[in-house]
Amino acid sequence: MLNFDHAASTPTASDVIRTMAEVMEEHSGNPSSIHRGGEAASRLLERSREVCAAAIGGVKPTEIIFTSGATESNNLAIKGMMLGRKDRKTHIVTTAIEHASVYESCQQLEELGFEATYVKPEADGIVSLEAVLAAVREDTALVSVMHVNNETGAVQPIAQIGQQLKKLHPRVRFHVDGVQGFSQLSLDLNKAGIDLYSLSAHKISGPRGVGILYVREGVRLFPLFSGGGQENGLRAGTENVAAIVGAAKAFRLAAEGRTQRAKKMNALREMVTAEVNRHAGLRLTEPEQSSPHIIHFTFSGLKSQVILNALEELGVQVSAQSACSAKTEKPSRVLSAMGRGHEEAISGIRISLGDEHGQSEIRELVKVIGSAVERLAPLEGRKR
Repeated sequence: MLNFDHAASTPTASDVIRTMAEVMEEHSGNPSSIHRGGEAASRLLERSREVCAAAIGGVKPTEIIFTSGATESNNLAIKGMMLGRKDRKTHIVTTAIEHASVYESCQQLEELGFEATYVKPEADGIVSLEAVLAAVREDTALVSVMHVNNETGAVQPIAQIGQQLKKLHPRVRFHVDGVQGFSQLSLDLNKAGIDLYSLSAHKISGPRGVGILYVREGVRLFPLFSGGGQENGLRAGTENVAAIVGAAKAFRLAAEGRTQRAKKMNALREMVTAEVNRHAGLRLTEPEQSSPHIIHFTFSGLKSQVILNALEELGVQVSAQSACSAKTEKPSRVLSAMGRGHEEAISGIRISLGDEHGQSEIRELVKVIGSAVERLAPLEGRKR
């Protein structure tokens, strides 16, 4: 079975597994303890913070907060920014195509009396700078825009948004969900005016259950967890040292291999898009700028699950929406926001590439797509 669902999760790298195993065997201390075992664990934790800061680039180790994953990071960034505020800034600007952990965090805050504006993208899935800025009000406290859409691969104009936001509204905080972009695209957080930045280790060949929230120095958040005061008082709970050390290694490797990885995946991506364009029944989602590792298309009139089943029977695993939304049969919120009709919004397919893929795997994928289309076309009376 060939796995082309790397945007959902990636296989953990062998080097990362070995590193974690060594830490688990040799270090059992609690980083908060003051004995030698605790101090050794604490040193590993702080070294991991340094490695992650270097991988992100241009940030301080003290600005790195370890979490259980990007979902928690996004919740902490958004709810932490809004809860406990003593001023009258109760408005959030985000987009209609965010990951559920951002979108639903904003919806929950609306239930508590806050206000949120959900900016819709253009037809290709990219939000415009002008639309985001137009949504900012005097009572806006936070703008949250993802770097790469997890469903379509559309790259958002983060640098332009951040730069103009800080120029026109310097007191408004800017949060970016960087999960799908980190291993593929470089992003200078300082030049882009980013105050809060979320990442997840298992999207870049690291362990599940570990994430990062970058919190720019001077940015105040209301902690969602209370307890021992770990992670600068923002995330109470004993840190998972072995997983954090493994995650740090994965972030370092992802950053070091970014340029070569993007070059390789762009070439593989062209092979897949050429096959999709060959079939009249398939409609390729083509943002003006797309991440190298995600290819998205629709097969209008057929539910995503039908297409997924056909591909899996032929030996290929792909996905429809994000893994967090995959079990619902509702139309894609992202495609609907892009103006796609119901028939298309229920038929989206996402192919996402990984480090282990090469031309041989792509040739097999292309073959399977062709076979699946041939098998499914008669269901809708299509002519090839």
